[in-house]
Amino acid sequence: MELSCKSEYALLALLELVDHYASGEPLQIRQISAQQNIPDRYLEQLLATLRRAGIVRSQRGAKGGYLLAREPGDITLLDVVSCLEGFDAKSATADVPPNSDQTLGGTVIGELWEEACQAANAVLKGCSLKDLRDRRDARKQLDFMYYI
Repeated sequence: MELSCKSEYALLALLELVDHYASGEPLQIRQISAQQNIPDRYLEQLLATLRRAGIVRSQRGAKGGYLLAREPGDITLLDVVSCLEGFDAKSATADVPPNSDQTLGGTVIGELWEEACQAANAVLKGCSLKDLRDRRDARKQLDFMYYI
């Protein structure tokens, strides 16, 4: 299990949108890109995918850009990763192909892999964008502490 660059960039962009959610003002791609060091064109593709999934919405016009489509506490990391990686929480074991000739050891390994995928999905489902922002902010506070 590995967090793809695509999902990481999307989560970083979404954190920017969470930070600006209360203001209700949209962020433009170039603003998000500059803050998070994400290539503009790649970010544009990611946000388009997230928009189609109903995670973000776009606003047209001179002061247009992107906003979260829902409250930050209502969008889970599983929503984001599933949208971008193209898998459903119920089919997380699709990476382990069923094999009728599988040995007993292979069956046990497949079952363990399924448990690991379910545990990963549970963690992602249990964490919202708001939770992610809160964790980041708590980490910032720790970085500012000085010890004598």
